[in-house]
Amino acid sequence: MRLTLLALLAKEPAHGYELKQALEHTFGSAYPSPNIGQIYVTLGRLEKDGLIRAIDVEQSNRPNKKVYYLTVTGREALAEWADEPTEGPRIRDEFFMKLVLAPLTGIADRMALINRQRRHYLGVMRDLNDLIERTDPDNRVALLLIEGAMLHVQADLDWLQRCQEDLA
Repeated sequence: MRLTLLALLAKEPAHGYELKQALEHTFGSAYPSPNIGQIYVTLGRLEKDGLIRAIDVEQSNRPNKKVYYLTVTGREALAEWADEPTEGPRIRDEFFMKLVLAPLTGIADRMALINRQRRHYLGVMRDLNDLIERTDPDNRVALLLIEGAMLHVQADLDWLQRCQEDLA
């Protein structure tokens, strides 16, 4: 959430509710809408860390609102984030640990684990298909995010099949 908010503030200064709206508009229902309290807590931490600064803006007949601006330090942190590669494949996969260790200890059957995990992934795939149906076809960002998730789930399903064939 920290770097996502920094990225939005790099575009333009905003207050917390505007940042929440920008996230919802950009990603649609493909990205869980953050709680406004979570946004303000994160903004407070970013300000404490010197990555953003807030200015009180007066409003007629309403309490002042805080508008947040990216600092030079915040822009540098954002540039570092953009330059770093994102986490790659999972070598320490929790399911694979269960798959290998559970039969050794007698606490679970390997095929039962694979079948349970497959049912879970198929449910996730159904949910993603439903999400695509509910997503605005003009929101390419949301559609790409959902498509990426679907490709990851499909790869996990393919990998489960491989595990079943090799470990059965």
